[in-house]
Amino acid sequence: MVPTIRDGQFAEVGDGIRLHYASCGEPGAPLVLCLHGFPEFWGAWRDVLPALGREHFVVAPDLRGYNLSSKPDGVAAYHPLLHVADLIGLVDALGYHSAAVVGHDWGGAIAWAMAMVHPARLQRLVILNSPHPVAFARALAGDPAQQAASAYMIELRADGAEARLSADDFARLDGLFGRVGASRWFDEATRADYHRAWSQPGALTGMLNLYRASPLYPPTPDDPGTRRLALDPGRFRITVPTRIIWGERDRALLPVLLDGIDAWIDDLHIERIADASHWLIHEQPDRVTAAIRAALGPLTSDRA
Repeated sequence: MVPTIRDGQFAEVGDGIRLHYASCGEPGAPLVLCLHGFPEFWGAWRDVLPALGREHFVVAPDLRGYNLSSKPDGVAAYHPLLHVADLIGLVDALGYHSAAVVGHDWGGAIAWAMAMVHPARLQRLVILNSPHPVAFARALAGDPAQQAASAYMIELRADGAEARLSADDFARLDGLFGRVGASRWFDEATRADYHRAWSQPGALTGMLNLYRASPLYPPTPDDPGTRRLALDPGRFRITVPTRIIWGERDRALLPVLLDGIDAWIDDLHIERIADASHWLIHEQPDRVTAAIRAALGPLTSDRA
């Protein structure tokens, strides 16, 4: 029997933040968190949750600022470490001590940070097309191809980005799926789901504030961007067993970001999918789900 996805659930995770989430599987089974990226919401995992829910309790939250989760005011409220605190609070609220974490895009960036700051709270780390922060910082500072691929970040950080993205019934956000990867999966029903999420009061600002709060963005003639950072690689070491699943046709995050990444990760396996883009979860859900299940391996139900 295929497990049913249950949405419309909320958890108080601390500091007045309430996260909305969907889940699949039975509470008490090993916990797996699935973290979406920009400009998505929990529904990015809709094709993945039932398969993972057969053996796990799988929870897919809307990140702060997105869809039905809290949207605090101000750019400072979206620092990546505050997202990490939200998700540790979610694990606690669900009654667990640790979880496996699967993250895509910005969800992957937050998952990397969780593994660095709270390694004892993660059993496994599974990353889908989201670069390790040191690799990303170096590429943004010195790789012209990645700088060009990431130039869209400047537009998303700029004042007035909300108006530009919402104009013409979210035409630019719709087009993002086509620009960054194949959009065959983005049918009318899916488009309607995304438009509802983007239309939530304050959602566009919350979504964009993660870009505005991050120190990782390409340099411009007027702003050194990532070049101003002096990162100590030792602070970014990953001791959690890590599996990366990477669509190599990603136009925003280039495969060069995987070069030398094993220098910062103790236990790493990389699976490359040559014919998938940034939107690999949607384009090849069966293959990606099978890869995630293999990457998770045996987990324990680490109830608090």
